[in-house]
Amino acid sequence: MEEGIKFTPADKYIINPVNSFISKSTTGGIVLFIAALVAIILANSSLSHWYHEIWEHKIGLFFDGESYLNFTIHHWVNDGLMAVFFFVVGLELKRELIGGELSNPKNAMLPIIAALGGMVVPALIYAAFNFGTETSHGWGIPMATDIAFALGVLYILGDRIPLALKVFLTALAIVDDLGAVLVIAIFYTAEIDFIMLFTGIGFVVFLFLSKAFGIRNTLFYAILGIFGVWLPFLLSGVHATIASVLVAFTIPADSRVSENAFIQKIKLYLNQFKEADQNEKAPTLTTEQLHYLDHIRVVTKDAMTPLQRLEHGMHPFVSFIVMPVFALANAGVTFSNDIFAEATSNVTLGVAIGLIAGKVLGVYGVSMGMIKLKIANMPEGLTSRHLFGVGFLAAIGFTMSLFVTNLAFTGPTPELIAEHQLQAKLGIFMASLIAGLIGYFILKAVKPKTIITQNNA
Repeated sequence: MEEGIKFTPADKYIINPVNSFISKSTTGGIVLFIAALVAIILANSSLSHWYHEIWEHKIGLFFDGESYLNFTIHHWVNDGLMAVFFFVVGLELKRELIGGELSNPKNAMLPIIAALGGMVVPALIYAAFNFGTETSHGWGIPMATDIAFALGVLYILGDRIPLALKVFLTALAIVDDLGAVLVIAIFYTAEIDFIMLFTGIGFVVFLFLSKAFGIRNTLFYAILGIFGVWLPFLLSGVHATIASVLVAFTIPADSRVSENAFIQKIKLYLNQFKEADQNEKAPTLTTEQLHYLDHIRVVTKDAMTPLQRLEHGMHPFVSFIVMPVFALANAGVTFSNDIFAEATSNVTLGVAIGLIAGKVLGVYGVSMGMIKLKIANMPEGLTSRHLFGVGFLAAIGFTMSLFVTNLAFTGPTPELIAEHQLQAKLGIFMASLIAGLIGYFILKAVKPKTIITQNNA
């Protein structure tokens, strides 16, 4: 126990263990996996009818006998709740472009080109299996990488994995997410209401101007982002998740207080707090002490960029609420009696082989080609085996692939759409499980001694 800090039984047995669980990098992937498993079990149990029916209930606004935004729960999850996920993706992408791995063109080249290869090759493989058929529009399904699961596998391996590999996979997945957003915006958008679309774009421009004028209040961006950008995009026909990424790029990424000024101010306020009058006979603080603590709170907030403050604050909500609920709503595949026929359909094979073979060829093959041609350098501390293992981990396409599956198939009947979606989800599950296990064992086989030698070189 730290000196001077009192832990209550609630802290010791509830709050601290929960915080420790949430703070671990692997737990988001674990919760996501459990939610997907629960969905599959429910969808293939006696509760199957209830499970599918509950997502079709409609929620909307009713005024003067008219209904507005009257969508199913499934629609609200995919267009509303997942907008929060894409907002955080946008924040991460902006941070990476400004001060992360993608800010240095030399360092960014390899993961960017690898991500592009990892999108194009899977799409081509799927297209080869489904060319000229009514399912050909599903080529975007195997393009995506699920960063939560992929990084979860790396963190399970612990110290055996060099930091450079985690950075490479993160940068690759961020570029991959951006590619998925662009694909959704361009190729998976319905008929467009241009009045609503230009209304949303107008508010995006206004938010950029607000940032330029120095407005930093996150509530201001939240209100205008939801009602000025997200809602018009939702009504325009352009997928509303695109609005989330655009709003994320308007969030200020600079701090009011520099690091040196922050250190000086904190030292000053701590000294003043130390010298202030104290309530020696009571556990409460004096008014003077509260005054200095408030100064510390304000200057600490000013030292953090709104972008990073939002990203840090929203990650637990996305990891433990948004993504598990999305998995519950979308991963519930009811397997038919003829599972072999479903598993060998063109859609299933196109998705599964597109993910496994396409990602390995696209990510590993393109990366090694660039390194051999001296267009890019092998990241320090990594070997070709590391990149080979990451090629398989990139084939874990769970969340984003499921998301695109809901947009990819359009007809001609609801029953046929549901069948194609089932086949695509089956391919996603097969590929994610097989590729995750192969990637894990490849990277586990790399000796830690090799990693240490390379890191010290």
